[in-house]
Amino acid sequence: MESVQSDVAIVGAGGAGLRAAIALAQSDPKLRIALISKVYPMRSHTCAAEGGAAGVIKPDDSLEHHFNDTVGGGDWLCDQDAVDYLVQEAPKELIQLEHWGCPWSREPDGSVAVRPFGGMKKQRTWFAADKSGFHILHTLFQTSLQFASIERFDEYYVTELLVHEGRCAGVVAIEMRSGQMRRFDARALIIAGGGAGRMFPFTTNGAIKTGDGMALAYRAGVALKDMEFVQYHPTGLPSTGTLLTEACRGEGGVLLNKNGRRFLQDYGMGPETPLGKPVFKTMELGPRDRVSQAFWQEQKKGNMMPTQWGDAMLLDMRHLGEKTINERLPLVRDMSISYMGVDPVTDPVPVRPVVHYMMGGIDTDTRAATRLPGLFAAGECACVSINGANRLGSNSLTELLVFGRRAALSALEYVKAGAAPVNEGARAALATAAQGRLRELMQRSGSGETVAGLRKEMMQTMEQNAGIYRTSEGLTEACAKLSELRRRYARIELHDKTNVYNTDLLQALELGSMLDCAEAVTQSALARQESRGAHQRLDFTARDDVKFLRHSLALYAQNEPPRIDYRDVVITRSQPGVRDYSGGGGK
Repeated sequence: MESVQSDVAIVGAGGAGLRAAIALAQSDPKLRIALISKVYPMRSHTCAAEGGAAGVIKPDDSLEHHFNDTVGGGDWLCDQDAVDYLVQEAPKELIQLEHWGCPWSREPDGSVAVRPFGGMKKQRTWFAADKSGFHILHTLFQTSLQFASIERFDEYYVTELLVHEGRCAGVVAIEMRSGQMRRFDARALIIAGGGAGRMFPFTTNGAIKTGDGMALAYRAGVALKDMEFVQYHPTGLPSTGTLLTEACRGEGGVLLNKNGRRFLQDYGMGPETPLGKPVFKTMELGPRDRVSQAFWQEQKKGNMMPTQWGDAMLLDMRHLGEKTINERLPLVRDMSISYMGVDPVTDPVPVRPVVHYMMGGIDTDTRAATRLPGLFAAGECACVSINGANRLGSNSLTELLVFGRRAALSALEYVKAGAAPVNEGARAALATAAQGRLRELMQRSGSGETVAGLRKEMMQTMEQNAGIYRTSEGLTEACAKLSELRRRYARIELHDKTNVYNTDLLQALELGSMLDCAEAVTQSALARQESRGAHQRLDFTARDDVKFLRHSLALYAQNEPPRIDYRDVVITRSQPGVRDYSGGGGK
């Protein structure tokens, strides 16, 4: 098997991976950096982010405000030392992007424009119209091209980590074009592979979001933290799940039930206000978990509008006017017309909550380091934890930048510390074993189990039992079903036995990652007998700070359900309080 030598390898070339690569190249031009991605970098899912990135820049805002909004929005499950680091570094990273050429939208006086986002008391979300992720990713990618030390390996799928004597020594990956396996030897590894939202059938996530990076670390012995917290975004298109950014509401859009009524005031999110005059922290600018839960409650009352794709509410932006919509929300208008046949300038757009983001992920500390020496993680695949039980909109793009860079600096420190290299014989043996496991998968026959069949059953299970509201009965059923699916997955049969761009093989490997992640979600959710943030139990409706002001840790077991352990939340100064969005804010 051919080997590629590097000092630091990065799995994933989206926002976090590119930011890490740039930071490494700037810190030491002599470093050999391998940037491994299953898609061309500009197809990474960061490109789909619309609304913006949060960072304190205006005189009426402060780091303390950003800290308090994030911790309260996360229902006090955030590690507060990590949140402090995020809010302090955020403005620096966003200004750095400005210097690299990111075209942030501007105020009339030429200063950076910011917009309100749900759950934040102040306007602090930097944006580039409604294509913020697109412009951020382009800026990072074009910046990375100036560094000869960054060697890209596009369209490679990583199958396993190489772990020897308790530390990470690289990865094994398939080159999709040829079907050949490559061994990537690395003194340090950064995983930046994104989330796992495709385990659900109705999601804003692109097809590549299958939890591959999470599963790599999980199987290597690193815990997946807080996996029960899965965020629904309130405003996805019913036909496709495509996101209509929170900026729609930040600019003044309102949510209506089928009777044309702004219903969020009935669910603890403030009084009705005139159209076009949003009240921060209230009504449509409540946090995503609360707004999505309000949809569910209103749906149970029969107040949602039926569509061919299921019940929906109405997002009304007509009062903003065509000029504002074209300037601030051009992509939203284009998608609404293309996918729903509705022009937001003239008609309300049907929307519904859709799976959007994983608050949980690979367990890391504030240095983006895992408990496996030599392994680091950043972005949605990681749980540092700044998001707690509910991520505030526009914190995630900032997290990619801040902790992508932090992971790079930590990996560099690890490399400079001079860990002894793993000998060639051990690396070769590990890679040969990984190749053997893949060969066995390719050669299976006669079972009748298919990727499509198992994937459909997994998605139905997650949608029915691990959605916005959960019960012990439903979660128990989901855990049993996923355990069954994992057993059946061991007998899965591939129809395509060729090497070149074998999508049957790749989808099978992705399904394995999603099944592992899905089981971590449901087992963690079953064990957490409380309601907090995005995790809502109909049988345990109260938040329980005595028993569950703790992070869940799912630990992998090959032929059994994961073992669930816990770790205390880091609290530095903000004690748990009441999330009150009934008026001008709250704790």
